[in-house]
Amino acid sequence: MIFGLLPWLAWFKALHVMSLIAWMSGMFYLPRLFVYHCQAQPGSAESERFKVMERKLLRQIMNPAMISTFLFGTLLALTPGTVDWHAGWWYLKIVSVLGLAGFHGACAGWRRTFAEDRNTRPENFYRAANEIPTILMAVVVIMVIVRPF
Repeated sequence: MIFGLLPWLAWFKALHVMSLIAWMSGMFYLPRLFVYHCQAQPGSAESERFKVMERKLLRQIMNPAMISTFLFGTLLALTPGTVDWHAGWWYLKIVSVLGLAGFHGACAGWRRTFAEDRNTRPENFYRAANEIPTILMAVVVIMVIVRPF
């Protein structure tokens, strides 16, 4: 805990929430782009357009948003009085956030396979995968707001 952080608490919260919203927006949209990309013929103009959209979404929105989410979340955790380190909700939240980071990494890998015209997964795979960030985000929000245990 760093006591000099306390005056910045409201700013850290605001920036953390804004970063999380941007990150989650990308996490919801990128798998949806993959669904549509599956419907395009490899090498077509449509496929090439999806490649650009996917790359820009990941690199220009999702990556910076994830980094800033972790940065401001860490600053919040280091601010005295924000986390009860003995409460179980905190650890489930962290596991869920790490799950989101893992899903982010999986999306980056899937984007690479599309960029190289090597995708072999059907669109239904990406439709199902699109539910993962929703579930993890719900767990994070419930843990932070309700703090059930």
